[in-house]
Amino acid sequence: MPRLLIVHHSPTATVRSLTDAVVAGAHDDAIEGVEVVVRPALEAGAADVLGADGVLLGTTANFGYMSGALKHFFDTIFLEAGGALAEDGSSATTGGGRLPFGLWVHGRYDTTGAVRSVLSIAGALPWTRAAEVLEVVGEVGAEERAAAYDLGGTLAALLSD
Repeated sequence: MPRLLIVHHSPTATVRSLTDAVVAGAHDDAIEGVEVVVRPALEAGAADVLGADGVLLGTTANFGYMSGALKHFFDTIFLEAGGALAEDGSSATTGGGRLPFGLWVHGRYDTTGAVRSVLSIAGALPWTRAAEVLEVVGEVGAEERAAAYDLGGTLAALLSD
């Protein structure tokens, strides 16, 4: 059975509402045959990624960057999950790969740097972006939760039997 891994850092009720909507969308009744595994970013590891057929990432935007928890996740899984490094030790673009991924980011004022940082690291993994990034700035309302639900459903549907 295909497995969708959802890795998130949801430190506030606002961000948690987006995470809950993503998870609910991944469990939509119309989608069958997908196992959904949800892990906080500080608890997810390389074995989770290696056992996944798709990944959804969720983070806050902190000081123009992804959350420290999601960065820690990437730091701990990068090489084992097939990350590519350039000769100077920086991440190297892999040109895409087989593992579809999606991303949602919440920021109080801006999400630009957080999105850029996640996409940069994901681009050095054998992953391919399978959905538009969901960027939410400020308050989370019904429209944003619906978009999060759709993101979860989209990734799960891509993996369904």
